Amino acid sequence: MKIVILGAAGQISRMLTDNLRRETDHEIVLFARNAERRLEIEDSGRETLIDGDFNDTQALEAAISGADIVYLNEMADETGTENIIRVMENSGVKRLVAASVLDIYDDVAGEFGRWNDQMIGSLPVMQVYKEKAESVEASDLDYTLLRLTWLYNEPGNEAYSTTDKGEPFVGAQVTRNAVARMVIDIIEDPSKYSRESPGVYEPGSEHMDKPEFY
Repeated sequence: MKIVILGAAGQISRMLTDNLRRETDHEIVLFARNAERRLEIEDSGRETLIDGDFNDTQALEAAISGADIVYLNEMADETGTENIIRVMENSGVKRLVAASVLDIYDDVAGEFGRWNDQMIGSLPVMQVYKEKAESVEASDLDYTLLRLTWLYNEPGNEAYSTTDKGEPFVGAQVTRNAVARMVIDIIEDPSKYSRESPGVYEPGSEHMDKPEFY
């Protein structure tokens, strides 16, 4: 299986890469800006570095061609996400797992919802996230759109739960380690969360008014 990681220098992407190296024999394509400076290959027989950004169609085509699953680590680029969708559709690559953020459906309620709105509700990038989610959902891709709550790192803590689109978003925090584990779970069973947009949170954080680290 060929796995492409777009935005491979990000924290979740690095954890995902480490998991793929340890637990699978899949081919891994690491796509990032200044990839050779920021990333290292451990096994040249199964890993490839490709330098580029999300608006570099030629580099994206080289990375995505023949892929089984594409993981997109960031959806804040106004034009890049559209370009990725176009390249995937033109290349005949269907399976996309993309990391987005909570509240793109204005569904975070209660005290946590009020806190979250104060923190990020007025940021212009939130509108970008909403528009790019609409683009993914309107595409012909077999997507999973991960709506991630507030993130932190805790090695060994890979617990996650999900809510469905249309349900109130609950859960104030989740580890990046857990998100990487969820992506691995989808890679190993690509039928999971097919054309769905699960909200992702840590079990036990459902009743928090804000993340523990704030």
